[in-house]
Amino acid sequence: MNSLVRRSNQLSLRRKYCGKYCGPEATGRNGKHNYEEFIRRHQRQARCSIVVQVSSEKSYTELYNYCSRFGSILSAHHYCVRQDEALHYVLMEYSTPEESAAAIDAGVTIGEPKSAPVRSPFLWFRAAGGGRRSSKMTISSLPKLHSLDGTRQVEQAHLQGLLRGATDIEEQVKLLHEQTRLNEIGIRMRFLAALQVERAIAGMFPAAQAQPFGSSVNGFGRMGCDLDLILRFDKDMGAKSILEAEEPSRLVFHTKETFSNGRSQTQRHMECFGDMLHLFLPGVCHVRRILQARVPIIKYHHEHLDLEVDLSMSNLTGFYMSELLYIFGEMDNRVRPLTFCIRRWAQTCGLTNPSPGRWISNFSLTCLVMFFLQQLRQPILPTIGALVKAAEPGDLRFTEDGINCTFARDVERLGFKSRNQSSLSELLLQFFEFYSQFDFHNRAISLNEGRPLSKPDHSAMYILNPLEQLLNVSKNVSLEECERLRIEVRNAAWVLESEVENASLSEEEGERKELSWGLLNLFKHPEKAVVRPNMFFKPRMVEVSDLFEQKETCQTSNSNVPTPAITYKSASVRHQVQCIKASTRSEQKQIRGSASSVPANSSKNRRSHR
Repeated sequence: MNSLVRRSNQLSLRRKYCGKYCGPEATGRNGKHNYEEFIRRHQRQARCSIVVQVSSEKSYTELYNYCSRFGSILSAHHYCVRQDEALHYVLMEYSTPEESAAAIDAGVTIGEPKSAPVRSPFLWFRAAGGGRRSSKMTISSLPKLHSLDGTRQVEQAHLQGLLRGATDIEEQVKLLHEQTRLNEIGIRMRFLAALQVERAIAGMFPAAQAQPFGSSVNGFGRMGCDLDLILRFDKDMGAKSILEAEEPSRLVFHTKETFSNGRSQTQRHMECFGDMLHLFLPGVCHVRRILQARVPIIKYHHEHLDLEVDLSMSNLTGFYMSELLYIFGEMDNRVRPLTFCIRRWAQTCGLTNPSPGRWISNFSLTCLVMFFLQQLRQPILPTIGALVKAAEPGDLRFTEDGINCTFARDVERLGFKSRNQSSLSELLLQFFEFYSQFDFHNRAISLNEGRPLSKPDHSAMYILNPLEQLLNVSKNVSLEECERLRIEVRNAAWVLESEVENASLSEEEGERKELSWGLLNLFKHPEKAVVRPNMFFKPRMVEVSDLFEQKETCQTSNSNVPTPAITYKSASVRHQVQCIKASTRSEQKQIRGSASSVPANSSKNRRSHR
């Protein structure tokens, strides 16, 4: 009876929760959450959640039964952190923040005497003492885990099998996006990491905010991506309100005098905060302070979440750029799958690299995709300039450096509607064809105007920063890497065009399902790799060693062994190779004849001198 009452209360709370935060008023007119609503919803989920380390997923029944005494649990997600052994965790969401706070307050510290007793949403579930066990729940009243090992990334072999079994390239692109994108538990974990930082300084800075930005929240993040955090000591995130409803208070806090140099002040703050992270926060390890960068950051690893975190205090432009990309991703269902596919292709080609350097970054590559979708004859995305013109007073945003990040947050006011009906496979091919002909040497890319501009300097690649238009987001890209990009998009266009032609042949349909095809060939699967020519040199039609050394060795060693056949691209290439071989043989005969006559002549000359 008690279990039925508890179940009824849980369902009513879920309806109340979803009606308040997931109802029509929480979404736009197209049924999708806007960026600010997306952030608020996940921040509330984090305030209602705890993470408990357990011995295995089999502990869930007992854990649920114990934690239910503090309130009604809406959902539970299981995940593993794999180190020397698999560590199991369960993320549990209560219906209210007060219930999760009650569970945290019930926690105790039994560590070493030297450990700091920090209040944290990260706990572990110990075995019941004295042989006592919690009362068991019936299977029917126990909610199932929403995810089991939810953060495990899809294995390469499994992903290839899914792509190979797809019906067409369109389905392959959608499968790739669905299988590799950041899932719900991954987003929840990142907001919990932000909440931990926020609560760590809440005593001194009660209005502090730690907000995720970047790929974790803009909808373009993949499984295992890093978390970018921005920490602000007050609620000011750059928004400027025109209407001040209340009279400002005449009571003003005393504050410490700051340094004349704001950058030095930020570096000092981050240095002290890095010490606090390293010494006191549970799960935080490997803290590195990179304070001399253009945007000073603190990097650390969270071992309970298996997550790399970059924390900054002065990167509001990155925060608002995440909002802009989120808006683009929500405007059309093809934007994110297309971007995921192109990023995966660039990774397999070696065009992108996890570490910074002279190669193109994922952000620059995403800008290339957005620009391509803007300049189509029937554009899929509007220009950023159009979003700026549609902004209202409530959309005003400025950074601490005075950079204007104002643009329309409600795209419905823009009145933009794309008439482009191209499929994902068609857009993918058009992307490669577009950039194989783009003049990177003379033209710059502007997402604000949606058209190429004259390049203002001699950078190999120039992409105007959408929010700081005096900066080039691809300034790090070298001339060699820019040329590699041009070559790789040309190769990809060739491969994809041939794949589309093969797909139209019905008699090959059965064979294609058993072999690598479509995106598997585009991603340079080892069975069929694309030839990458050397820089600034034309590709060879065939290797010289394949023409002479291998064949001659086989013929001289054993005449009975058949010579391996050489495949040619076309009949004209075969004819050219045969001509080269014939001329080479005649030249070899001439050289041998002249070489055999030289010793005789030289001996006669020596005798005449004597």
